[in-house]
Amino acid sequence: QVQLVESGGGLVQAGGSLRLSCGISGRSFSNYALGWFRTAPGREREFVAVLNWKGFTTYADSVKGRFTISRDNAKTTVYLQMNSLRPEDTAVYHCAVTAPDTGNYYSPSRPRDYESWGQGTQVTVSS
Repeated sequence: QVQLVESGGGLVQAGGSLRLSCGISGRSFSNYALGWFRTAPGREREFVAVLNWKGFTTYADSVKGRFTISRDNAKTTVYLQMNSLRPEDTAVYHCAVTAPDTGNYYSPSRPRDYESWGQGTQVTVSS
């Protein structure tokens, strides 16, 4: 069973930075994508970024140029570096992983395309 655990959330002033981490365990297969999503109060879960097996990235327009998704060489941790944070970035951030063997370049942006999710970490940006 795959387990994902996020950390690194917190309270930060507008213009500040945070780095989220997501530890992945129980996954021994290859060819999966790693994604970050966020859920703000009263809103549906929103795509933030995805990193496919080959290392290519895709970002939501709202975070492009400010956020960076990356992973460690062992592919057991995925990161989300968030710079120039804005109050509208306030949300619970979740990492997610697709099922294995979905293809080297598979980069989904819909929550339903992901198999497993972390519990989330709160990010609050004050103005």
